[in-house]
Amino acid sequence: MELCVALDLPTKKENLALVEKIKQYDIWLKVGLRTYIRDGEDFLRELKKINPDFKIFLDLKLHDIPNTMADAAESIMGLGVDMFNIHASAGVRAMKEVMQRLERYESRPIVLAVTALTSFSQEEFMEVYEKEIAAKADQFAKDAYESGLDGVVCSAFESASIKSVTSKTFMTLTPGIRPFGEDAGDQKRVADIAFAKAAAVDFIVVGRPIYKAENPAQIVEQILKNL
Repeated sequence: MELCVALDLPTKKENLALVEKIKQYDIWLKVGLRTYIRDGEDFLRELKKINPDFKIFLDLKLHDIPNTMADAAESIMGLGVDMFNIHASAGVRAMKEVMQRLERYESRPIVLAVTALTSFSQEEFMEVYEKEIAAKADQFAKDAYESGLDGVVCSAFESASIKSVTSKTFMTLTPGIRPFGEDAGDQKRVADIAFAKAAAVDFIVVGRPIYKAENPAQIVEQILKNL
């Protein structure tokens, strides 16, 4: 299991200051929608300058018509990131088109499909998808697996089931991890490290428990010791 630190702070300066404090660790950095829209490609280059060994997860959750998603995925190839994601709810045709477009490259980033956002409660999810989270997440995961993706974004509660209906090597990345039982904030389906490990999660995403800590490096070190 690997740690991915979410760079969700309000300003570029704050995000870079956080990264400087944890630059000695072998970790992933998650760059989300707000951060990328505000700071762009230059920000990705600055992260690599701080530590060239950082791996970057570009969390933009592409969701559009198949050709536009494939075009966007191909543009991402030029950014030098190590992982990005798309929405499984865009459909099988879109997911397959993305992966087919990337076949022409000798190497490519890890591509994940978002199943059910961890901010959804069961009731909210039912209103949109008319199916329970666990069942729909399994379905989305099977679609992604059969479309050639590398894994999915899900909560830790769906990880074990997803691997059982796809493959043990099919990756799961889980946001909303509260390593040591911290407050859930705006996330509904959160878990701690022990639960994520038991569910065979491959990547955990941790944000607030790290960047709100007085000593972020100390928290990162504690998390890594528990992985």
